Amino acid sequence: MTTVRLPLFPLNSVLFPGLVLPLNIFEERYRAMMRELLKTGEDEPRRFAVVAIRDGREVAPTAPGLPDQTALPERGPAAGFGPDPIQAFHRVGCIADAATIREREDGSFEVLATGTTRVRLLSVDSSGPFLTAELEEIAEDSGDGAGILAEGVLRAFRNYQKRLAGARERSLTGAELPDEPSVVSYLVAAAAVLDIPAKQRLLQAPDTATRLAEELKLLRAETAVIRHLPSLPAVDLTRTPTSPN
Repeated sequence: MTTVRLPLFPLNSVLFPGLVLPLNIFEERYRAMMRELLKTGEDEPRRFAVVAIRDGREVAPTAPGLPDQTALPERGPAAGFGPDPIQAFHRVGCIADAATIREREDGSFEVLATGTTRVRLLSVDSSGPFLTAELEEIAEDSGDGAGILAEGVLRAFRNYQKRLAGARERSLTGAELPDEPSVVSYLVAAAAVLDIPAKQRLLQAPDTATRLAEELKLLRAETAVIRHLPSLPAVDLTRTPTSPN
């Protein structure tokens, strides 16, 4: 079992290997994390782990809340995640490699990272200025029939895009779509308009074939729904929103 200890960044979204993650850092706990990552040489990966929040707040309250207007705002690395932070997070996440960490004049940071490897959350440490976690790396097994399933998923995904994106939206062209099954599985998981629990199930699928089979069912079901809802607002499937952190 390969384990690693890394800074932990909880988000209200799911990060997949190969996907780009833009971040706007302004909370002090995450500023401290970025300052620590900047100590790593530019020729080495600046890695942190991203996990989806199951029960908690991505941004900690900074002012008295309701109904008690006199309550003090939460402070510290685990603010917003309860007394036992690990219980607030999904247990499978993704390592992110920060290619760009740019500090602004006001001390906030603009970060651009890319998902690399899935990890399982083993423990969370909140004793420092930011959360850290012990993580077990998860190997990506192909499973049975991943190649054939990937072809079916790509066909279903193109049909899904046409139904969802609309004529004015930019869509992925055939030349832009990959053909390696695991890459297909993660691209589709990230691009499909699904809630966090559904995306989390795809992230933690035991192998590529299982993930693709689940995506095929989801895409067919979503496309059938969209067919009967022609007024559904179009969305851009090729961009990831910046976290407001």
